[in-house]
Amino acid sequence: MTERLTERLFIGGEWVEPDGGHYEVINPATEETVGLAPEASRAQVLAAASCAADAFATWSRTAPEERAAILDRAADLMARDAGPNTVLAQAETGATTGTARGMQVAVGISRFRRYARGALEPVEQALPPQINEAGPMGRAGVFGAVAVRRPVGVVTCITSYNNPWANPAGKVAPALAMGNTVVVKPAPQDPLSVYAMARALQEAGAPPGVVNVVTGSSPAVGAAAVEAPEVDMVSFTGSTAVGQRIGEVCGRTLKRQLMELGGKGAALVFDDADLDAAVMGIGTTFAFYSGQICTAPTRVLAQRGIYGQLIEKLTGYLAYMKVGDPAEPGTVVGPVISAAHRDRIESYVELGRKEGARLVAGGERPAGLPRGFYVAPALFADCTADMRIVREEIFGPVVVVVPFDDEEEGIALANDSDYGLLDYVWSGDVARAFRVAGRLRAGGVGVNTVGRNMEAPFGGFKKSGVGRDVGSYALHAYSEIQAVVWPG
Repeated sequence: MTERLTERLFIGGEWVEPDGGHYEVINPATEETVGLAPEASRAQVLAAASCAADAFATWSRTAPEERAAILDRAADLMARDAGPNTVLAQAETGATTGTARGMQVAVGISRFRRYARGALEPVEQALPPQINEAGPMGRAGVFGAVAVRRPVGVVTCITSYNNPWANPAGKVAPALAMGNTVVVKPAPQDPLSVYAMARALQEAGAPPGVVNVVTGSSPAVGAAAVEAPEVDMVSFTGSTAVGQRIGEVCGRTLKRQLMELGGKGAALVFDDADLDAAVMGIGTTFAFYSGQICTAPTRVLAQRGIYGQLIEKLTGYLAYMKVGDPAEPGTVVGPVISAAHRDRIESYVELGRKEGARLVAGGERPAGLPRGFYVAPALFADCTADMRIVREEIFGPVVVVVPFDDEEEGIALANDSDYGLLDYVWSGDVARAFRVAGRLRAGGVGVNTVGRNMEAPFGGFKKSGVGRDVGSYALHAYSEIQAVVWPG
């Protein structure tokens, strides 16, 4: 561990010693200390919100071109330091080298570039003129109107541990592009990457107070960042349970909310599907972030005609998924984020057995890995819709398979969930696939793919969230609509 990784809080453009000292950030692959993260006091979190509020008056009036230039320069600086940033991200998260480089750091950079362009998108929408007769509201006349997107104000961004670059970038960059200021509260497990992002923004010329970063191992830090009276909006990615608590607090003072919460993605695989493509898609559950991803197709609904064959192909796929040191070439599945989370996943594997599901493969601690928080990818077959392993988000490398008979039953099973983030349909009949997609209660549906279009709106139905972001939808999420009316 080096001095560089003994971090300080970033408040009002200054690097500040934390009132609560520091806590250790642990490498999930080695159980060694990556660095020391600062433990903010409540007073320091409130000070960060106050600094953001002070900075808002000027930043919100900054020319879009200037905001775009700062975001672009920040992206350049992140790209300049992509090597060490990748090493840090991998050490904090346990991600494989390819994932840390390509899915974490590179996506974070691309999001800053996207919202540098986004800062220049038009914010006005002309509305049709209206002819008003004379009356209590005034003289007769033709009234013009325009709807204008304005910044919300101070935004608290509470980010997830599974991607400490892409997730914060997807909040901070569009919020800043729209003229908001931010208080960022990263996940306690891997906050060091977010401080690297803050340094890039500072070097790029972000004025003091526009970006503030506060961290802590205690939930009190996040609570203060939500409750601070200067905060106008909370953008949160994490569990549904925590999102519900945040929503209750926001509701008292009517703070705006953007919530990306849990998921239990249904993957409907019909008899006529390309099974190899379906298996490749479902297999991303195991590979990306060791299953710690809310968009994963963890709940497979297989039509009976291909049920046995699909189980066989998924079992074969698992045999080729090397579990081990994420820094080693050829590793596909690294560790999960912490010992506590590994224990949680293992408890679900044991629960699945007790519920009567058939554990086809995996679920154990892999041999030859005495250190690190590893769980072998698990596949359960012969599951039923009432099992907890089918209904609850495990957030790990565990896939459950439920059989169904016909289209109606498949749709009913898919919608029989508290969640509705991303679902998937595999079928050789494209018309059927789109017909089924239209009946799924989910914020997004992948048809014969787990790929994403990064301009498409992202968010969930039901307990998977509130609001939409990604692409221009993120700019809308971090803005208020103001109507301006004038007489012609």
